[in-house]
Order: sequence, then structure tokens, then C-alpha cells
Amino acid sequence: MSRTQSRPGLLVAGIAALTATLVALSGCSSDDKKSSAPSADPNLPAADGLLKDSSTAMGAIKSAKFLIAADGTIAGIALKRAEGVLTKEGNAQGTAQIEQMGAATDLNFTIVGQTMYLKGPTGDYQQIPLALAASVYDPSAILDPERGIAKVLSTATEGKTEASENVDGQATYRVSAKFPAENLSKIVPGVTGAAPGRVWIAKDNKRLLKAAFDLPAVGDSKGGTVTVTFTEFDAAVTITPPK
Repeated sequence: MSRTQSRPGLLVAGIAALTATLVALSGCSSDDKKSSAPSADPNLPAADGLLKDSSTAMGAIKSAKFLIAADGTIAGIALKRAEGVLTKEGNAQGTAQIEQMGAATDLNFTIVGQTMYLKGPTGDYQQIPLALAASVYDPSAILDPERGIAKVLSTATEGKTEASENVDGQATYRVSAKFPAENLSKIVPGVTGAAPGRVWIAKDNKRLLKAAFDLPAVGDSKGGTVTVTFTEFDAAVTITPPK
């Protein structure tokens, strides 16, 4: 395959690795019935209320900085690390490191409107229509209150408030829950049951600061954990095409 022909493939692989966890967040659905187990400590607030409040808070977010880190060997995810900023409109910019055939590859990415720009270790940015990766990743969903993180929080099941913890100096409640695999499995192949996870919700404004998802072993992949953190909410963000 020529170098030019390989660019679209690299784009899809890079975007898929970068956003697999976030899309899983934005794609999970349930029958809108949510159960909440009692809190481990009766003095802690109930999980259903925390998840509902956090869903409302995240539905109002206009922009955020994100960091994704994958630990382990997870089927369908070549991502090792990614970070950047994203907006409610679906624009995004940042860097990612993916593993392909045992070698780490660093990527720079920018998404503006319906266009994606991707730059590998060498060469210039390649401009590619967003539609090429539409079946893998819809960036507009992440901060969309009806499809994104807010929706995921409102449809989590078996929630349980476990503890009070600090995340980067901010007081949070740690809540465990399960996330239905119906849509998650479309992004992370091999997930056949509800994926357990934990979310850390800020005590003061109920924003989601951190989420961790345990993904199972599939075939030769031993499974692992994907962690997503969000900071710098609603900061002024201007994302433009790279020059």
C-alpha cells in the first residue's frame, strides 16, 4: 500500500484509538430505569441523586480539557494516551499516542466542523472529511446533553456511593456503577456484559472530574482499565485548522 493510500487508514485507527472511551461514554444506553444500591456509608449521599445532578451539570458544559490513559491490553483499543480540548460544538484538538504492531506512534489531531486534520510523526497535516470516521466517532456527541456524558450519567445502573475522595485537590464522591454494553460493544469489540466503572463527582458543582472503566479480557487481550479525566471546564477555547 502506498504512503498516500495509508493516510485514511491511519486517521481512522488514530481517531478510533483516541476516542474509543469517550464514544463509549456517549453511546451507552439503557431502558431508562436506574437502580441505586445503598451507599457504603449512610452519611454519604445516594448514588442516584449524585448521578442525576452530575448529568445536569455536565449537560451545561461548553468546553473541557480531557486526558485519556489506557492500562493493559484491551481488545479494540490501541490507545496508550491522549489529551486535548473539546467543545460542545464537536471541535477538538490535541495529541495522542497509539500502539500499532508493537510500536508507539504519536499523532497530532484537530477537528473543526466537518473536517479532520491528522499529522503523524513525519509529514504535514492531512485534511480528511469527518465522514470518513463518522461510523467510529461523532465528536459532537461528547458534550451533547442528549447523547454524551450527561446521558451516560443519567442511564448508569446499580449505582453505589462508595467514598469521599480528592481528585487533584478537589473534593469528590466516588460512585461505582455499571454501563450497558449494547452500544459500548460497538466501539470496544468483545464487551458482552455490563461494563463496571467508577466516576468521581465534584462535591461543590457536581461536575464529572474522572471516570474509570474496567474492560474484560477478550481472546489474546487480557483486558485493562481506561481512565478519562476532565479539567478546565468552560475555559475560552478557539480551535482553528492547522496551518
